[in-house]
Formats: sequence, structure tokens, C-alpha cells
Amino acid sequence: MNYFYTFARETKLNDMEKNVNDVLLKNVAILSKHSEKEDSMMPEGSSPLPSVECVKKIVTLVKCIIFSDYFHKRQPDEQIRAYYIGVNMEELYKLLNAQIARGLLFCSCMSEEEAQDKAQQLALSFIDHLPELKRLLYTDVEAIFNGDPAATNYGEVIFSYPSLNAMTHYRIAHVLHLMEVPVIPRIITEQAHSKTGIDIHPGAQIGEYFSIDHGTGVVIGETSIIGNHVALYQGVTLGAKSFKYDENGNMMNIPRHPIIEDNVTIYSNASVLGRITIGHDSVIGGNIWLTHDVPPFSRILQSKAVDAGFNGGLGI
Repeated sequence: MNYFYTFARETKLNDMEKNVNDVLLKNVAILSKHSEKEDSMMPEGSSPLPSVECVKKIVTLVKCIIFSDYFHKRQPDEQIRAYYIGVNMEELYKLLNAQIARGLLFCSCMSEEEAQDKAQQLALSFIDHLPELKRLLYTDVEAIFNGDPAATNYGEVIFSYPSLNAMTHYRIAHVLHLMEVPVIPRIITEQAHSKTGIDIHPGAQIGEYFSIDHGTGVVIGETSIIGNHVALYQGVTLGAKSFKYDENGNMMNIPRHPIIEDNVTIYSNASVLGRITIGHDSVIGGNIWLTHDVPPFSRILQSKAVDAGFNGGLGI
């Protein structure tokens, strides 16, 4: 009895293993073939593609350089501090060089030698932008801290605030975007988007002392222009109202997002759409749908809520 049970069980297991192997091998054979759609979306040649993990490491290294005492052991001796920053900067340069080259090969028809030469120049140019990046990010830290009474110190903002994390990614990506580095800037900002819920296109122009309170659901479109000392709250959209198409029916990439001048505050869930201008020192209230220009010193608010006085569910 035991013999027949064991034999039957082993036979069943062998049949199951064979079935597993057959299914795996069949689908490996299907998926290993390049489909027509897949080929149409891939660049020519066999150059390595950008690495998402390496791009993430690039952002981490920039944070370690700009906020050195926060993301490294605090070093009161400047020579020791310079050593650690130097080590990180050397690694940053190597990673930037490699990933920019991959991005160039992914999106252009240049040779590998041309891509390497251009990537080296662009990586060095980015390193030269680090002091200005640091200056801008510390203005953001100050603005976020000053705008939130729940923040107990600047370090809390640097360590934990999603808005600063999103701005760090954005400001890195924006520099690369201005250098016309393909692909890499979008990878950087989308990494912050997926983590914080804050969606800032690297092409947007954002001035100094910028703050986002809470931040979840904020969207800032590609052609947005934001001045200095601007504050946004959660759920704010700086978006496009409509799109224009060329004679072939292709969507045109033209300025289509708002211009926000200095000292503007936009409260939660407001939607500011189209190429309109919000004048300086204005306040846009929550849940506003705005598609027209607003002069300086404006206050755009909802009308007061009406108390219908529902009793026992009447009127609902």
C-alpha cells in the first residue's frame, strides 16, 4: 500500500515539474523574441541603457555633498570634511559621466566616442553647478521651516520633509535638463514623484525660497515659471488648460503652464491652468479653478459656504 502511494505521489510530482518546465520554457521562448512594437521603442545599436539604480545613487551622492553633516558623520574638522566630500564627488563624477553617456546614446545618433566626450564635459559642468545648487536648496530649507510651525529645527526639514526631498531631486534634474541631458532628468524627478507624491517636471523654472507644505498631489508642469518666495499647499496643480497640435496632428510642446510671480501663496487643491500669470503678492484660496490672469496683490477666494440646515437627512 505504501509503495503504491509513494509511486503515485512521485509520478504526480514528476508530472507537475514537467508541466512547470514546459510553461516556463514556452514563455521564455515567446518573450525572448523581439516584438515589432518593442523594436520600434528601442534605440538602434546595442549600447547599454541608463541604470535607474545608478541614477538613484547620483542623487544620494549629491545629498551627501550638499548636506554633508546630515548624511555623513559630522566632521568639525574641515580637512576631514573635505576628504569625504572629495571621495563622494569623485564617485559622483564617474557615475554622471557613465549615465549621461548612456542617455545620449539612448536618445541620439551620435557615436559612442562622441557620447563619451560630451558626457565628460557635461558631468564636469554639473559639478561646477554644485555650489549654486547648495545655495538654492538651503533657501528652500529656510522657506519650508519658516512656513511650518510644526518644524522644530532645520535638520528635521532636511532629514524628513518630502517637499525638500522633491526639491532636491528637481533642482538636480533641472540643471541636467538645462544642459539638454536626455532621459536622466525625468528618471530623477519621477523617483521623487513615486516616493513623495510631488510631481515636478525638470523643465519647470522655480526661484529661490520655494516651499511646499505637506505636498501630496502637487503637480508642476514642464513650462511653469515660479518666482521667489512662493508657497504651495497639498493638491495644487500648475497645469495646462488645453493642448495645441501641428498640421500633422502631433501635440506641440509650447508654453502652456502658469507663471507665478514672487511672494504668491496657493492653498490646497487649487488648479491654476494655462499660460496665465498670477501677479506678485497674491493669495489663491483652496479648491479654486483658475484659468485667467490675476493682477498683483489679489485675493482669489471661494464664496462662503451655504448652511442648508439639514435635519434628519432632509435635503440630502
